[in-house]
Amino acid sequence: MVEAIFQYTFLQNAFITGLLIGVIAPLLGAFVVVRRLSLIADALSHVTLAGIASSLLLSKSVPSLASMNPLYFGMGFSVVGAILIERLRIVYKHYEELAVPIILSGGIGLSVIFISLADGFNTDLFNYLFGSVSAVSSSDVWLITLISIGVVLTIIFLYKELFLLSFDEEFAKASGIRARVIHLIFILMVALVIAASMRIVGILLVSSLMTLPVAASMRISRGFKQTIFYSILFGETAVIAGLISAYYLDLAPGGTIVVSSILLLIATIVGKKVQHSFMFKGVEDSK
Repeated sequence: MVEAIFQYTFLQNAFITGLLIGVIAPLLGAFVVVRRLSLIADALSHVTLAGIASSLLLSKSVPSLASMNPLYFGMGFSVVGAILIERLRIVYKHYEELAVPIILSGGIGLSVIFISLADGFNTDLFNYLFGSVSAVSSSDVWLITLISIGVVLTIIFLYKELFLLSFDEEFAKASGIRARVIHLIFILMVALVIAASMRIVGILLVSSLMTLPVAASMRISRGFKQTIFYSILFGETAVIAGLISAYYLDLAPGGTIVVSSILLLIATIVGKKVQHSFMFKGVEDSK
């Protein structure tokens, strides 16, 4: 496979994109999980699907738009969905979690309408749903690289604010942190990462890459920074293992990446239980 990577440009694009996504998705996912907003990735992924479906519909109706990258429409819809979630969280101040299912439902509804108008599924839409190694272009790599740089810089410069808002929002507000602005910046980053990740993982599976590595890392980490580190480590491992499996088994990379993430999660759960059993046995023997 190493020879094939050096030989074929589309494989190079897929691996570069996968490695970048393996960093930024779990990096943001650590904050998403701690803030108990795991379903927000699902909501924005379905909104992104609506954007992709509308782009494919427009490319059929307007020939001049046929060459336009559907990724741009997907990102636009995802960003709008993120802004609407923030607005709805303000409207439903005491029931903020309602914002996520509202946008999720809207995204699904729009997706079904656009797909129906486009006369059902086609190969392009299927690739966006479940990921495709061959679908990643050089322009996608540059776009995802820029998004990755933006996400990493955002986390570096706003780490303290995001950390406080994630663990104690009331204290963060009392400390003078502009919570609404930080929330908006954060959710916009999540929206862009979700839209960018769909090339490799697929729209319907992208939320898994933001949550499963974090779930695995939480089993073995002893602090939040360790959680971020292990999340990225598990995310990269899942992406590499998933892409290699997809190449040799001729499968959609989204499924193999998610299954790899699940296997890592199972391994950490079992490993932690084995460690506890040995520790318990050691305490019993010492008595």
